[in-house]
Amino acid sequence: MRVLFVTPEMEDFVSVGGLAAVSAALPRALRTLSDIRVIIPGYREVLSRLAPLEVVATCEAEADLPSCVLGLSKTHDGLPVYAVICPELYERDGGPYGDHRQQDWPDNDIRFARFASVAAKLAAGIDKAWQPELVHCNDWPSGLVPAYLAWQGANVPTVLTIHNLAYQGLFDPNTLRRIGAPDSAFTVEGLEFYGKASFLKAGLVYASHLTTVSATYAKEITTAEHGCGMEGLLRNRADARQLSGILNGIDESWDPRTCAALATPFAPGDWDAKDANAEHVRKEFGLALSRGPLFGLVARLVHQKGVDLVLEAADTIVQAGGQIIVTGKGEPRFEKALRDAEARNPENFAAAIRFDDGEARRIFAGSDFTLMPSRYEPCGLSQMYAQKFASLPIGRQTGGLSETIVDGETGFLFPEASAQSLLGGIRRAFSTFGSKQHLNRMREQAMSQRYGWRHSARNYGQLYASVAA
Repeated sequence: MRVLFVTPEMEDFVSVGGLAAVSAALPRALRTLSDIRVIIPGYREVLSRLAPLEVVATCEAEADLPSCVLGLSKTHDGLPVYAVICPELYERDGGPYGDHRQQDWPDNDIRFARFASVAAKLAAGIDKAWQPELVHCNDWPSGLVPAYLAWQGANVPTVLTIHNLAYQGLFDPNTLRRIGAPDSAFTVEGLEFYGKASFLKAGLVYASHLTTVSATYAKEITTAEHGCGMEGLLRNRADARQLSGILNGIDESWDPRTCAALATPFAPGDWDAKDANAEHVRKEFGLALSRGPLFGLVARLVHQKGVDLVLEAADTIVQAGGQIIVTGKGEPRFEKALRDAEARNPENFAAAIRFDDGEARRIFAGSDFTLMPSRYEPCGLSQMYAQKFASLPIGRQTGGLSETIVDGETGFLFPEASAQSLLGGIRRAFSTFGSKQHLNRMREQAMSQRYGWRHSARNYGQLYASVAA
């Protein structure tokens, strides 16, 4: 089957969160099952790494959407990638969604409507040499693709994957005129969401089938607690058997035996080498030498991830003999609070307000435990990375965490999004650390878990066939 995979980020070029990792790995895993191609906005990083590109089509301006060019090239391993080339929209300093100060681009409605409209045109046949039989969209930046197809009367089946329901692509109602949407779209049955126009809701309404990234999260988003105001619509799609959960995977590079980023590669049972990684990472981040446990937090520094709960628990961890390393970027209030915590106790608390893949891998390899006190977690990848590198995750019992952490065997689960509940998991971790036999048994169990993409890709392949039929 010919499949077009629509994504606003991809680890090969630009990465903000887990969507980039999924967008790099899933299409590759699907290549044995389908003729799959990716389409992405033509950011500078995309154009430089895909050059030269073959011009496939030119798209004229429409409404307030500027004209653009559709280019095609391949990644180093032969994956076909289309880029929507429009310098005024995509070739900017900053990230896919905002500037260096993490302020959203004020024209994000135009930027991602133009992207979605071109993806819809590609689905409808503007590349005379290749036309998809199904379109797989991801999150709000591509939520308009099913809508544009419906408005144009193009009968192409679509799947929309919800990676995080909280990000909804909300804009002023005047956006509809600017992006060329019909007036009839601004209704409760269409894009209207509490007086705003929601790009995500466009996908939830118009896509043939909805997926999310774990079976647990697929159930959670039909409830008021996790539905972000869209639980009624999602319940209707679930009742119609048009909402399902497929767990994400991780790529094969997450193998501590062969990972080039580690100071000392190691295999299950080679705990001296694990200790050598701990010693290295302590030196790398300026922590004091210690015989106590090392806790890592590798995450976007946002409210969802429970960063405030880690800050509340930090003094208790340090007083009990533990140390903490945090790396990531996010909300300025959390970045400042973490820097302040490091300044108060630099020998036992390190805050690296940045993200570097190799650095993150060394933290997983060196840490004994990985903190994941998420208020909600659609799937989560860090707990999978951590287990492969023998860092036992301490996670809240929600979403994909509850599906991938076996409590007391490959990590620890706690029930509530509170510092007190998190500390319950941390105390269990300290107790386990005190028994090397128990600790090492859990490490071996964690490292034996299988999180490859093959199973997920097979499930997506079956879904594509069902939706297309």
